[in-house]
Amino acid sequence: MKFSVVVCGKNEEKKISQCLSSILNNNPDEIIYVDGNSRDGSVRLAKKFTKKIYIRKHSNLTKDRQFGIDKCRNELIAMIDCDHVLKQNDINNLIADLYKYNFDLIQSQLELYNKNSFMSLAENQSYEVTHNIPGKKRMIGVAPTIFKKKIFLTVRFDDYITKTIDDTDFIYRLRKKHINFGIGTVKIFQNHNTSFFDYIRKFLWYGKGDGEFIQKNPSQLYSILFHLLVRYNFIYTGKSLLKLKFLAVPFFLIQSFSRFFGIFSHFINLFLKLKM
Repeated sequence: MKFSVVVCGKNEEKKISQCLSSILNNNPDEIIYVDGNSRDGSVRLAKKFTKKIYIRKHSNLTKDRQFGIDKCRNELIAMIDCDHVLKQNDINNLIADLYKYNFDLIQSQLELYNKNSFMSLAENQSYEVTHNIPGKKRMIGVAPTIFKKKIFLTVRFDDYITKTIDDTDFIYRLRKKHINFGIGTVKIFQNHNTSFFDYIRKFLWYGKGDGEFIQKNPSQLYSILFHLLVRYNFIYTGKSLLKLKFLAVPFFLIQSFSRFFGIFSHFINLFLKLKM
């Protein structure tokens, strides 16, 4: 079965070769690489794996995702990020899951490629508590995923979507259109930085995205706060203890308060801009 792969990246020269090489091992019909105007060697390295390279200036990740999708010639599209490392047949197996569950969009399970720090071990355990459970979900990420291209006739990655984090906004809009999605049985590696401060920066970035989402959808304020302050601190930590995934507990607590601070910072910055 033919499928296209879209990869969006910016300044990812340390990871892009491993990512694109692993995609080639899955025999895609085409690889479309959309570069966010990198200042390193990302584009030069990407040219070793695909001819379909597009450099986008003055753009953002959500716009770049849709740009790449619009260039695809196949109905099935795999969205892979530069920090994903695939095993052979991962994409075909995820496509099989898509049809098995009768979904229009399916995300893989996740596992860290390098589990070399306390936080990376903790994150890996957190996946087993909340993410690596196959079936229909209310919220998933947008990569690594398989999309049926037809859903983009209904919901798109475009200027309407928040700039920082595209997952929450996009999936929220899909849910309102009653489009089926969930998690499959395939587990794909993530290869990202695993120091404590890298995680804090990432959580604050997520919090900024949460703030953007709340700013655009004020009715979802209480839902987001419940998710971060109740699910993370009580429900997820309780499940972690029941599943004997003890390292996941501090991971959820740290992420909860970091993201909440990120939301708070977003609105403080917004207020200061309005005052100027």
